[in-house]
Amino acid sequence: ARVLTGGTDLIVQLREGRRTARLVVDVKHIPDLMHITHDENGLRIGAAVACRDICADPIIKRSYPGLVDGIHLIGGVQIQGRASVGGNLCNASPAADSIPALIVHNTVCHLTGQGGRRTLPAEEFCIAPGRNALQIGELLTHITVPVPPKNFGAAYLRFIPRNEMDIAVVGAGASVILDGDRIVSARIGLGAVAPTPLLATEAGAFLSGTALTRANIKEAARIAQSIARPITDLRGTAEHRKHLVAVLVERALDKAIERAGGTYVE
Repeated sequence: ARVLTGGTDLIVQLREGRRTARLVVDVKHIPDLMHITHDENGLRIGAAVACRDICADPIIKRSYPGLVDGIHLIGGVQIQGRASVGGNLCNASPAADSIPALIVHNTVCHLTGQGGRRTLPAEEFCIAPGRNALQIGELLTHITVPVPPKNFGAAYLRFIPRNEMDIAVVGAGASVILDGDRIVSARIGLGAVAPTPLLATEAGAFLSGTALTRANIKEAARIAQSIARPITDLRGTAEHRKHLVAVLVERALDKAIERAGGTYVE
């Protein structure tokens, strides 16, 4: 059986013979998978909640604009009404727009199966192109995102060869926590430059505790660029993608710093 949380990828794959299923189970009628809740612990999004509903939620728009950056790029208006972040995760495309944004927000995936419940950080959920960490009989039920701390900012950007409804050639997400003119911590997520979306651990670690300078941001972008393992395909060359990683990481960090209320010291 295949689980359908939106169908915008699954139905196409079944029609083209890229996936097979003896049974397709639509879980959009399970209330617990269709709710968004907010409390003192943060944000909880059911796996089948439509992207449109996430992006229209006033609390998410105000407190988690970095998530909206990625989620609102999943398809056009009609797709947004069906597609879900849970489905985007489970489809495990290396170029998925939501996943780098989820990674930089410290998102946790909640899985339920006959063996019980377990959790995985978003950066560990995708294990290969089109493959995720779900075991047989397991279901992704929801994701949780912690409350953004004070002076937190996040952003996601992508490069595409045309203006609308295209797949990312490169995607980059970034988040920072600031203390005056210093970076307390940072996370950088990359898409479309490796078999799975990546957390650029060393780049984030480099920024932690450093001054908020342009030179430090450029160095973090260079470190993130060094872990990219892009391919050449119809949408771009490996060399072009490698170049874009540094450009987009720097711009995503700029936007995250702006949203955190920071300014460069030089």
